[in-house]
Parts: sequence; structure tokens; C-alpha cells
Amino acid sequence: MNTLVAAPKKMGITQLVDIDLKEIVPFIDWNFFFLAWRLPGKYEGIENLCNCTSCEVGWLQQFPENNRTKAEEALKLFRDAQQMLQDFLHEKSISIHAIFGFFRAVSQGDDLLISFGDQTYILPTLRQQHASSDGFCYSLADFINTENDYMGAFATTVEGAETMAENFEREDDLYRAIMVKTLSDRLAEAAAEWLHYKVRTEFWGYAPDEPLEIKNILKGKYQGIRPAVGYPSLPDQSIIFELQSLLGLEKIGIRLTENGAMFPNASVCGLYFSHPKSRYFMIGKINDEQLEDYARRRGKTVQEMKKWLAANI
Repeated sequence: MNTLVAAPKKMGITQLVDIDLKEIVPFIDWNFFFLAWRLPGKYEGIENLCNCTSCEVGWLQQFPENNRTKAEEALKLFRDAQQMLQDFLHEKSISIHAIFGFFRAVSQGDDLLISFGDQTYILPTLRQQHASSDGFCYSLADFINTENDYMGAFATTVEGAETMAENFEREDDLYRAIMVKTLSDRLAEAAAEWLHYKVRTEFWGYAPDEPLEIKNILKGKYQGIRPAVGYPSLPDQSIIFELQSLLGLEKIGIRLTENGAMFPNASVCGLYFSHPKSRYFMIGKINDEQLEDYARRRGKTVQEMKKWLAANI
């Protein structure tokens, strides 16, 4: 899949501190917010409602009667979330930070080789054993040329949410404690979506004319992908330790547990690919031979990799 690539406007690492909350909120995918509250379904247009009864009644009437109760619950949650966002803004109780970098990279088989300074970071990838709908078995390495290419890495985090949630829990206000946690998770993802848009159009700049149509952006209608660690195409959580070394996640306050979990919990970390044919996919199950090969390339034992890839075995 070798292709001509655009060089990033600025190589190396950039840190963004206290990103304006008003820039991030429009990138929230409210469907996932409602899923976190066990309210599956589509609530199209809820983010466009003005704060008046007539608009709410008109919006609710579009739902079949048997779905209207769920839509009313979603609307109440949405209104409470909007109030909490206003509290975040006025009280300055949370901060959103990001760090990202662009690096020279090449693929070597199913490995990604990232060069930064005098170091080379090797990120092995897994390949699907069962073809996608187009008949091809993908690996993330397919989206990086074998020479003269670039890729990126990123992390976003929301600072302050844990403290707020703990304060609400001490007051026995579990509803608002959960609201803080679910909303901060969505803000971390929204920050990752916002940052990816800025990367495509400005910071890397390989798609400078992409329109700011958030509805389409949330549907993934753009060039390039940003698989996060733990995503179906990047399931090995231990990769995050390499990204910590590469980016310096501690610079924006992210700490890792021994199991590769991030703290603050409302954090996202992953990779950037600009290839026009790059796409999201699911690795799925792997066999013993692939597990052994991957463990060898990761420089770990098979038993170690079984721990990190338990869902894929």
C-alpha cells in the first residue's frame, strides 16, 4: 500500500495545556454518553436543542410512543450534563491537556519502526487471520510505507474529574459522582477527536481543506485513523509503555499502572496514520503460531503476551 505522503509541518513533540473547553464540547459523541448510562439508542439532534419546552416537546414527538420514555430519560441526562459542563467552565474545576508528536517511520513486515532523536521504537502489530469484508487481512503496518514515511502518536487527558467525583461521593451524591466520571470520559474522547481534526488540517496538515462538519467527523468520514491502545486493531495494552517512553505522558499528568491503565482514568492514547486507505478493523482471534511470532517480536515470553492478549486468544 505504498503511497505518496505529506511531511508533517513540524516534527517532534507538541504539548497543549488547558485546552479551551468550549472547543472540545462540540466534539462530544452523545450516543456513547447515553450508552454509559445504559440508554442505548439514537437520540439524533439532542445536542442542537435550545433550552425551551416547545423545542423539547417537538423533539420528543419524533420518537414512537414506546420509545418516548427512554428519550425523556436521555433528555434529562443531557440537561444535567449541560449544567455540569457549565459548572466545569465557571468553576474551572477540570483541565484538558494533550500531547502529540510526528515522527519518521517505516514498516518492516508487520512491525512499525519509529525514529525519534537517536532512538528507534519498534511497535509490532498483529494481522487479521480472517479477512475483512473487502477480502483483505489487515495489519496497521499496511498503512506505513517501507521507506520515507511518517506517523504520529498522541494522548489526551482530563485533570480534576477524580477529585470532583470523590467530593460528591463524600456527600453521598452518587448521581453527580457518576455524571462527572461519564462526562469526563466523553471529554477525553472528544479532545482526541478535536485534536485529530487539528492534526489533519493544521498540525500535520495532510488534509488542509477538510470541512469542519462535526456530524461527519464523528462518523469517521475523513482521511486517516487514530487507533487508541486497546482498540480492536491495536489490542496489546502493553504498547502503551512504548508510547509513554516516546511521548512522555507524565508531561500532561498521565501515570500508568503496572497493567498499562492510565490515570487520570479519563485519558486516551494512540497512534496517527495518514494513509488515504487506512481504516479501522478488528484483529479478532489469533492462533498459537501468531502468538509465538508476536511474542518474539515484542521481546516477551508467550506467557507474558497471553496476559496482554487474553481477549484475542
